[in-house]
Amino acid sequence: MFTIGDFASLGRVSVRMLRHYDSIGLLRPAAVDPHTGYRFYRADQLRRLNRVIALKELGLTLAQVQAIIDDAVDVAELRGMLRLRRAQLEAQVAADTARLAGIEARLRMIETEGRMTSQDVVLKEIPPVRVAELTGVAPSYQTRDIGPVIQPLYPQLFQRLAAADVAPSGPGLAYYQPADGDGEAVVVHAGVTVDADPARAADFAIVDLPAVPAAATIVHQGSMDEVEASMQVLAGWIEENGWRAAGHAREVYLEYCQDEPEKGVTELQIPVVRA
Repeated sequence: MFTIGDFASLGRVSVRMLRHYDSIGLLRPAAVDPHTGYRFYRADQLRRLNRVIALKELGLTLAQVQAIIDDAVDVAELRGMLRLRRAQLEAQVAADTARLAGIEARLRMIETEGRMTSQDVVLKEIPPVRVAELTGVAPSYQTRDIGPVIQPLYPQLFQRLAAADVAPSGPGLAYYQPADGDGEAVVVHAGVTVDADPARAADFAIVDLPAVPAAATIVHQGSMDEVEASMQVLAGWIEENGWRAAGHAREVYLEYCQDEPEKGVTELQIPVVRA
């Protein structure tokens, strides 16, 4: 099972949101430690979470969402509801575009449930890597919060690398860490592999990421707006094979297509240890 923090990261929602869903009975944790009160979730609960988010984005109240989900709305009905809402959103102001993209991504992920397989998950050792990076802070793990923070960091990073005469030696990568304090904020690390001496860093950082003895990995094809589906496959594989998440997940951009994100190829890496 996964801690509430790991489950929030995998589902791209906030911990606060999961606590609220627990309090109203919409999404209960699979287990609660009687001594610490810590919540734990199963990988298969991501399916219910996906439906909750999709229906909530339709503008339904949480009470309505619970009633619909408990009546087991099928994929075809849910697709029809989402498409109707899509037509309404397209007529609204440009600020709603991000929300529409989120609905589309959740819909595609729900439609692929049952057809995706964990056969493509590879357990492997990740060697240490030196990266040049810039960081930013996002309000939460939600895709619509991460995207606006991480996207401008890469152009800035490459401009600064060029000015410092530091050439990338490998692919770009990203990883995320909880910000200090008890809030939902996330530190976003946008980096690229380099061979440079850390002393050459000026207005960027050069850091050494340690080796990972064991990581569950999968190659995600397409836009990162739709990464939740691949994360769900990884979560299921980790739980089914007796592992648990044990560190910060990484995204390695094997093929990065800024103008055509649907052509992107990204390896997702989650450090694991035996449960």
